[in-house]
Amino acid sequence: MALSATRARTDGGHAVWGPRLALATIIVLTVVLRTGLLSVPLERDEGEYAYMGQLILRGEIPYVAAHNMKLPGVYYGYAAILAVFGQSETAIRLGLLLINVATIVVVYRLGRTLVDETAGVSAAAAYALLSLSHATLGLTANAEHFVILPMLAGVLALARLDDGRRYRHVAMAGVLLGIAYVMKQHAAAFVAFGALWVVVDAVRRRSLRDAFVETLAFAAAALAPFALVCLLMYAAGAFEPFWFWTFTYAREYVTILPLGGALGELRRDVAWTTGSAPALWLLAALGATAAWWDPRARRRAGFVAAFTLASCVAVATGTRFTEHYFLLLMPAVSVLVGLAVSALARAAESAGPAIATSVRVGLPIVAVALTIAQERPFLFPTSPVALSRVLYGKNPFPEAVEIGRWLREHTAPDEKIAVIGSEPEIYFYAQRPAATTYIYMYPMMEPHPFARRMQEDMIAELERARPRYLVVVNVDWSWSRRAESVDLLLPWVERTLNTDYDQVGLAEIVPGEETVYRWDAAADVPPRSRYFVAIFRRRS
Repeated sequence: MALSATRARTDGGHAVWGPRLALATIIVLTVVLRTGLLSVPLERDEGEYAYMGQLILRGEIPYVAAHNMKLPGVYYGYAAILAVFGQSETAIRLGLLLINVATIVVVYRLGRTLVDETAGVSAAAAYALLSLSHATLGLTANAEHFVILPMLAGVLALARLDDGRRYRHVAMAGVLLGIAYVMKQHAAAFVAFGALWVVVDAVRRRSLRDAFVETLAFAAAALAPFALVCLLMYAAGAFEPFWFWTFTYAREYVTILPLGGALGELRRDVAWTTGSAPALWLLAALGATAAWWDPRARRRAGFVAAFTLASCVAVATGTRFTEHYFLLLMPAVSVLVGLAVSALARAAESAGPAIATSVRVGLPIVAVALTIAQERPFLFPTSPVALSRVLYGKNPFPEAVEIGRWLREHTAPDEKIAVIGSEPEIYFYAQRPAATTYIYMYPMMEPHPFARRMQEDMIAELERARPRYLVVVNVDWSWSRRAESVDLLLPWVERTLNTDYDQVGLAEIVPGEETVYRWDAAADVPPRSRYFVAIFRRRS
């Protein structure tokens, strides 16, 4: 009976059902908010993952059928979502919703393990909103979401090393953090954090010999997912392109931007991210100081600090900063929010139980309400297309839906098409394979030693394939051309269009107006806007 009574109550004498009801409420709110965003058109990274997922379901191998620098975990994650829910943007966002809900539950359990139920619930509420923020493009199914779920599960295992099942937790943490790494290279920072914490915790609690054994076990477990990927790529005959794109070219990519430009991007994105939810970020800042004035927070201060530092390193991998990279920081920020609320509630207990309860319950509710009010235009848009325009400007993401539909209706199921631009989502919507392995133009425009060879390869592939339809994207953000870019591909495209193709489609992106679509004979007119996508058909 004594044991049952102990389990029936948590910090502050609150019954177990209270935190569970709060967590259920957070999940319901998350489902409601994300359900309204399911049909927002895919952006280009989502298009890449979705197209790769389609190729995998057709039996193709990434890096052979199409090139890019991400590790393959996210591609196979998308393939699983497409296989279960269907091949649409709604299906992809539904898969993301399930991943997000699972992550919220893990954030709750991490906060509860590190501090108490109050910290767990507050952290879960913070993560639900921070992972949906427009500032981090949280509504999109970017690779970071696929990294965070296994990463957090691994971090939770590390937080439980002292519960008597050390080797089990060490091995589990290694495998989970290794899975996070094969989702995206940025997770290497969390693998390093895991290894460091295993060493520090083992030395502090046990002996050097135990530290060596546990570290070896962690390293073997963490390496296993990547080793398996390498083995499978080798067996499929894809190891050479896999290694080139995920390591050789990726190394060039992360060093292209000068340090001054990188710091400018960092300052802009930090201001953008913190400004989107100031109430939650202020609580996180307070939580970062909790170790100085709250004894319970002090007990796990080293773990939280190391995890937060690893999260910052993960965001800052290389010299490139993009909005969705900051999603990797949101779990640590959410834990700091939980620390702040829990510590403030304990500090308020001297004023009476009612005041402590008001802080414990009211503070998260106020922070969540303020954040929803600030994010309201993005959480409750007038239409999916309008939200895409607000978030991505004149990028042709809504247009890709209509262009893909038209191509699907005018081509055979196995017929190859070519998109001259960085819009792989068109392949996904068209449900047609690409006539080239280059689904992004960015690598060919960047100043690195492989750019000329890439352009030559793409030209050769298109000349061999002779696709009946070419889609040419005339939008700056689809190219990122520079003064020093190699200039082989675009002159070839212009010559080929003039001699072999007729224009049969045009999507004009006119700022402030609805997109104008013209097809067949009506398409061969000069566009009014400098932003457009044109579809061409081979004459023969």
